[in-house]
Amino acid sequence: MAASAPGDTVIIKKYANRRLYNTESSSYITLEHLAEMVRAKREFKVVDAKTGEDITHNVLTQIIMEQEASGKTMLPANFLRQLIAMYGDSMQGLVPQYLEASMEAFQRNQSQFRDAMTGAFANPFTEMAKRNMEMLAAATGAKSEKTPEPESDTKAELAELKEQMAALQRKLDKLGG
Repeated sequence: MAASAPGDTVIIKKYANRRLYNTESSSYITLEHLAEMVRAKREFKVVDAKTGEDITHNVLTQIIMEQEASGKTMLPANFLRQLIAMYGDSMQGLVPQYLEASMEAFQRNQSQFRDAMTGAFANPFTEMAKRNMEMLAAATGAKSEKTPEPESDTKAELAELKEQMAALQRKLDKLGG
């Protein structure tokens, strides 16, 4: 799902029976579908089907609660205590803007880190293979201009290293998105 264009907000209607109706696709959806829309940066607004009241905030909070309850905890108990303590505090009005700015900064840093890691692992196998071949040539005393064919043990090691690097890249990709 691509990020939505400005003004391209999908309206989700929530009915009294707690069902969610996507007016764009004309289908009933789940909270997990809404979570996927958030991850895809798809803008939506949830309204109470009867009153028309905007209840997006409540539904987003419900998604977080379900994620936390499913064992995917991201909010430490101490953070939650601090957040609860801020309700009713004279600084309560500043907390939303502070948290939003902090998350935006975190996402920028995360994106920069991801880009740096992608650059670092762009073509590691070629460089690693080249170094291994140079070390092998040095160890065997090879003086020819031609790089010797790697032995089967070296091929197996290279294959294992490639798989490990691919596994690392998959983990990075999962963290990114």
